[in-house]
Amino acid sequence: MPAIFLPLLSYFSGSLPFSVWVTRLVKNVDVRDSGSGHATTTNTIRQAGFGWGGLVLLLDLAKGFIPTWLAAKYSGETWAIALTATAAVIGHCWPLFAQFRGGMGLATAGGCILALNPLGFLICLGLLILLVLTVRHSARASVFAGILIAPTLWLFNIRDASFWAGGGVGAIIAFRFLIDWNRKYRELWLDRGKTN
Repeated sequence: MPAIFLPLLSYFSGSLPFSVWVTRLVKNVDVRDSGSGHATTTNTIRQAGFGWGGLVLLLDLAKGFIPTWLAAKYSGETWAIALTATAAVIGHCWPLFAQFRGGMGLATAGGCILALNPLGFLICLGLLILLVLTVRHSARASVFAGILIAPTLWLFNIRDASFWAGGGVGAIIAFRFLIDWNRKYRELWLDRGKTN
């Protein structure tokens, strides 16, 4: 298979709207009609419970992990791997199979990085947690995390394909979370009681 087709297939993989399907199956509701208004794990937890939310988290990780792992294994081309990872996150955020109204991309991006470099995944996860605890606003912290993924991997001397994939998925995450920059969070433990 020509490497150029891998990002296209990855977009279709990312477009599988598991949170939408799960909440419709379990509760007969659209996950995007309440909470944050996005097709996310946290919204699934609010509407269907932790068990179903955990399932969606694993599936969202997998739809980033699988195509990126396949690109790394069968292509080996850094550009193809990075584009494949980025396409999976684009598919999750703007899914073809859910009227282009998807999630925010964090879990899928995590799956992409995990497929390439488990240590890089742990570093990125630590970066996100640190920023959330410091900024105390989930969306703004995610914007900063997206911007800082690639530079942070570089600082930790991780300069393989996961560095380039981190740059791609990070840019999409940063852009996607700008939509919630001024949002007043009420549903997450960290943000309860906040007014801005």
